[in-house]
Amino acid sequence: MSVERMKLSQFKFDVPKELIAQYPLDNRDESRMMVVNREAGTIEHKKFSDLIDYFDEGDVMVMNDTRVFPARMYGNKE
Repeated sequence: MSVERMKLSQFKFDVPKELIAQYPLDNRDESRMMVVNREAGTIEHKKFSDLIDYFDEGDVMVMNDTRVFPARMYGNKE
């Protein structure tokens, strides 16, 4: 069994500064959301308020209200 390792280069991409949110929107449900349909191979750009459209009866949504804290991790590349 072979194990495919992720390469650090897979995480390098350019994001234009104007597309990086600096502050939350006044109306949080207007935040943008990217929806990936793996079966169809499509990507849609929606608003967070559209999230309910992707739930079926019996689905469960788990909320994570943890906060980011300032931290730094040091390591060495092998």
